[in-house]
Amino acid sequence: MIFKSILSRTQKLNPVRTVYEAIVAQARQADLYSELAVPDTLDGRFDMIILHNDAVMCHMQAGEESDKAFAQALIDEVFRDMDRSLREMGVGDMGVGKRVKKMASVYYGRANAYANARAEGEASVAAALVRNVFEGTESRTQAAERLAKYTILMHDAVGAMDRAEIRAGNLNLDGLRP
Repeated sequence: MIFKSILSRTQKLNPVRTVYEAIVAQARQADLYSELAVPDTLDGRFDMIILHNDAVMCHMQAGEESDKAFAQALIDEVFRDMDRSLREMGVGDMGVGKRVKKMASVYYGRANAYANARAEGEASVAAALVRNVFEGTESRTQAAERLAKYTILMHDAVGAMDRAEIRAGNLNLDGLRP
């Protein structure tokens, strides 16, 4: 019991972990999976973490050195968590490194695709979401369009947040719904 108390207090004091947990909570909103038809699979959940984490990463990387350092710590936390999750799912030590490397490739590929799409507008974001989240299923275009609107709103909301507050572990996305 004492160790649990110490561990939970340590995690609460880590602003990077706190921000990551807020991102994951936002990525797990039931409406994403029920209303917008994001596949409720390991890949679908990973896609939503990418989408949400990307908003924070973009904002922090556009800031000062301390913000960029926070962004790097955040991406490190994402992949530490992926490593932990794979191990909990029973992936052996030999396979974890390869899978995390593949996940990193997927993460950066999608983050780049979304950044390029955002620069072109909402229709391009929707097209990127059809390709990546919905695996090219054209019948999901309407869901992708709604997810694109949400994605842009999320980037705007995070972009309006004070970076020092985020570095302090305060990422409030509570009012943001798909």
